[in-house]
Amino acid sequence: MAHPNFALIDALRDTATRLKQGVPYAWGNHGSCNCGNLLQVVTQLKQEEILAYAHSGIGEWTELAEDYCPTTNAPVNLLLFKLQQIGLTPTDIHNLEYLEDRKVLESLEGGFRWLKRNVREDVVAYFEAYALLLENQLIDTIEIPDSLFQPTPVLVESF
Repeated sequence: MAHPNFALIDALRDTATRLKQGVPYAWGNHGSCNCGNLLQVVTQLKQEEILAYAHSGIGEWTELAEDYCPTTNAPVNLLLFKLQQIGLTPTDIHNLEYLEDRKVLESLEGGFRWLKRNVREDVVAYFEAYALLLENQLIDTIEIPDSLFQPTPVLVESF
C-alpha cells in the first residue's frame, strides 16, 4: 500500500473534490481517467498534456506503471515518477485505476462494496476512502510522549 503522507492525502482529496465539481471524467482517456485526474492535481498539467505524455508509452496506466523505468527520459515516465514521488507504487496505480484495493474498499463509508471504475461517484468514494485510510495510518505513526499525559503539578502559594 502507498506510503501515507500529506501530499498524497491532499492530492486524493483535491481530486475527489474536483470530480464532485464536474471536471471532465472519462475512464478510457489517459488525461481524464482516475489516474489522469489525480495527475492533473499533482502536476498542474492539463488533461490534454497528460494525454499527450501518456501516449508516448503503450497501454493503460496499469501497464505503464508496470513498465516504469526511472532511468529513461520518456515523458510518460515523468508522470509515473510524479505518482511514485507522492507515495504510490505501481500496484497502487493499478488499484486506483480499477478501484480494487481491498483495504480501501473496506474503508468505504457504509462498509465494503465493489465499485465500478467508470462511475464518477464511485471514483470519488474510493479517493475519499483512500485519503481517510492513509490519514489514519499516518496518525497511527505519530508517537506522543507519555510525559504529555502526566498531570502537571499545581503550585500552591502559601500566605
